[in-house]
Amino acid sequence: MRRLVFIPGPGIGHLVSTVEIAKQLAARDHQLFITVLIMKLPFDQLFTNTDASISRRINFINLPEAHVDTRNTGPSSFFKTFVENHKTHVRAAVLESSTQSESNQAQLAGLVVDMFCTTMIDVADEFGVPSYVFFTSNAGCLAFLLYLQKLRDEHGTDAAQLMDSEAELAIPSFVNSLPAHVLPGVLLDKEGATAFLNHAKRFRETKGILVNSFSELESHALHSLSDDKTPPVYPVGPLLNLESDDFHVSTDKARQKYDILRWLDDQPSLSVVFLCFGSMGSFGEAQVKEMACALEYGGFRFLWSLRKPQPKGEIAMPSDYADPKGVLPEGFLDRMARIGKVIGWAPQVAILAHPAIGGFVSHCGWNSVLESLWYGVPIATWPMYSEQQLNTFELVKELGLAVEIKMDYRKGSEVVVSAEEIGRGIKEVMEKDSDTRERVKEMSVKSKKALLDGGSSHSSLGCFIDQIQL
Repeated sequence: MRRLVFIPGPGIGHLVSTVEIAKQLAARDHQLFITVLIMKLPFDQLFTNTDASISRRINFINLPEAHVDTRNTGPSSFFKTFVENHKTHVRAAVLESSTQSESNQAQLAGLVVDMFCTTMIDVADEFGVPSYVFFTSNAGCLAFLLYLQKLRDEHGTDAAQLMDSEAELAIPSFVNSLPAHVLPGVLLDKEGATAFLNHAKRFRETKGILVNSFSELESHALHSLSDDKTPPVYPVGPLLNLESDDFHVSTDKARQKYDILRWLDDQPSLSVVFLCFGSMGSFGEAQVKEMACALEYGGFRFLWSLRKPQPKGEIAMPSDYADPKGVLPEGFLDRMARIGKVIGWAPQVAILAHPAIGGFVSHCGWNSVLESLWYGVPIATWPMYSEQQLNTFELVKELGLAVEIKMDYRKGSEVVVSAEEIGRGIKEVMEKDSDTRERVKEMSVKSKKALLDGGSSHSSLGCFIDQIQL
C-alpha cells in the first residue's frame, strides 16, 4: 500500500480539479491512499466533503489558518507568504496522516504540490520522498512558463520588457507567433513575474508534472515539452466536477439554481448566451453599462452572472448585488425581462449543460474552458487575470475553438470595452452553423473519449500510477 499527499493551491478552482484527480487515482489503484491538505483563504469557508462518491481512501485535512497581514500587500506577495506560512502545518499533517488507522500501513510515495505551492517541494525533500507538480492550467501555459524561465535564467531576459514591446514572439509551445501584448498580466508586475518563473524553475526539480489537459486538445504544446530538461508530463484531463457546482451548496443557492434552470427550460434550444467571469470576475459601473447596451441592442437572450467588485485595495471575493438596478441602465431589467435574466452566483456546470445555452462569454479560466468544451458550448473570450490572456490566444488563434471579444483585456485597467465590440463577439459566438461551433462539438467528443479506458488521458494516468509504484 502507498500514500500520496496532495497540496492544492488556495481557492476553489484548484481544489475542484485536485479532488477529481484524487478520485480517479483511487478508482484506478485500490492500494493507494490519498490525503488532501487544504489551505483556507481568509474569505473562504472551511471545506466539508459532501460528495458520497469519494472513496474512503481519500482523506481531507483542513490545515490551521496561517495569518497573513493583507494591508498594503499585493496579490503575488500575499499568496507567496500565505503558502509559505503553511509549511509547518503541512509537515505536521503529513506526519499525522501516516498514523491514521486507515493508512498507517501505507508507505508515503510522494507529495503532489499545486503549481503555486512549489515551496512544499522542500517538505517532500525533508521526508525523503519524490515530489510531483499538479499543473491545474493547460500544457501551453506550462511550456510557456518553462520557456520564459529558461530565457530569464540563461539569457537574462526580463519578461516585463517583452510586454512593453510590439513584438511577435516565437514560443515553442505555440504554432503561431504570440503578440507581446497578450502575455499574462501578472508578468507586468516584477514581483508577480519573479514568483511565476521561480515556480516554473522548481517544476524541473520534480519527478513529473500532471497537467489538466489532454493530447487531442494540445498535441503541439505537449510535444514541445518532450525534452531531457523537463520532467515527464502526464496530460490527465479534463478533470471536472460535473455532479455539483460546489462542494457544499447552501439551501439558498440550491433554490437559486432551481429558479435559473426553470427559466432556461422556457428558452429555445441554443438561444441563450451565458455571461460569467469566474469566482474573481467583476466589472466597474461603466463597463457594466456597455455590456447591458450590447445585450439590449443585439436583442440577445441572455443569462448574466453580474457580481459586485470587492472594495478597492482589499483581497476579497466579488459578491452578489443586493439590487443590480443601481449599476445597470435605467429600466434595463424591465425592458429585458422577457428575454434576459440577471443573476449573482451561477451554477455554471448545470447552466453549460442546459440545451438552451448557445454561447458562453467567459474570462477563460481553465476550468471554465474545459467545462465549456465538454458540453460543446463555444466561448467568446474576455480574459481578466492570471494566465487567461494566454488561454484566450490559444483558444482563438491556435485551436479555433473560440471567438474574441478582447484578447488583451486586463482586470484593473482603465479600458472599457465598447458595446459594439461586445455585441460583435456575442453575435459571432451565437451563430448556429459556424465552423467554430462545429470544431467545439468535435472536441467535446474527444474530451470524453480521452478519459475512457484506452483513451489518451486514461493511459497517461496509468503511466503516472506506474511511476509512483517504482
